[in-house]
Amino acid sequence: MIPVTILTGFLGSGKTTLLKRILNEKHGMKIAVIENEFGEENIDNEILVQDTGEQIIQMSNGCICCTIRGDLSRVLGDLAAQKQEGKLDFDRVVIETTGLANPGPVAQTFFMDDQIAGEFLLDAIITLVDAKHANHQLDEHEVVQRQVGFADRLFITKSDLVDEKHVADLRHRLLHMNPRAAIKQVNFGEADIKEIFDLRGFNLNSKLEIDPDFLVEDEHAHSHAHAHDEHGHTHDDHANCDHDHDHGQCDHEGHDHAHHHHAHHDDKIKSFVYRNDRPFDPNKLEDFLGGILQIYGERLLRYKGVLYMKGVDRKVVFQGVHQMMGSDLAAKWQPIEKKTNKMVFIGIELPQDLITDGLDACLV
Repeated sequence: MIPVTILTGFLGSGKTTLLKRILNEKHGMKIAVIENEFGEENIDNEILVQDTGEQIIQMSNGCICCTIRGDLSRVLGDLAAQKQEGKLDFDRVVIETTGLANPGPVAQTFFMDDQIAGEFLLDAIITLVDAKHANHQLDEHEVVQRQVGFADRLFITKSDLVDEKHVADLRHRLLHMNPRAAIKQVNFGEADIKEIFDLRGFNLNSKLEIDPDFLVEDEHAHSHAHAHDEHGHTHDDHANCDHDHDHGQCDHEGHDHAHHHHAHHDDKIKSFVYRNDRPFDPNKLEDFLGGILQIYGERLLRYKGVLYMKGVDRKVVFQGVHQMMGSDLAAKWQPIEKKTNKMVFIGIELPQDLITDGLDACLV
């Protein structure tokens, strides 16, 4: 299977700089870069000869670059065929979406088309975020929020143009939109190649990366909102602070050293985490999730969970994009491990209470 990385980010976020590095650096990898053009200027004229037709250009370091104006699955199929025939030599693919594109349909290509799904493996979606302009872009363009929501990894670029507090506030905002994605600052496209490839963001494994700060802040909010019993549990101990309000209200006196008072951003795309230590009834859960996907599938960008199912001695993992969900059995629960359910949902104006209550109703 040929691994594929989707590179996204709004206009001017630094995708071209990063790509130029991938195409020119001596990293010993043979990478095919697909430029998904919609009239936006392609990877600088100095790299690609301006030509109206589709073309493949061989780079000096063994990478190849092709510009497409057509259907992605057709181009991928063509690349795979040329690789099999020995005409092209590459080990992985990077797809750059245009700055105005929603990466969702690009990701779905790898699940919908059987031929593509049989030859290519979607590794991760990486989103570049321009530190200087991100807040304005997130406020103005829902597509930028989508790019953040879909990401497995977020690179904050151009942070040298703003102060540290600005970066910290931006990081906080991104975290609440997508706590699954690791956030890293990079300058001038200088991300380590190891931080771009083989992230396995679409892998069905039991690693559910949720930024621990996200949970700490949420539980902190929760401890004021609900009286806990002696074990620290409440019926709605779901690690979900209501992110509609200014985060300053999540804190009380004495915690100002830990949190800045953040500006109010009413982002349409938000995330929440569901956790519960009771096992799920498999049939009830399947019915409920099926219904949620049917009704809210378009608004669900990414979701993933590690589940504790009644009568199953192994962890069950599931994840999906929009209506497409996959699930699998993972490792056995170890005797020392605490069996628990942990799920994260990232989407557009999701009915958090309805989903949370519905999941509660599926517990044994």
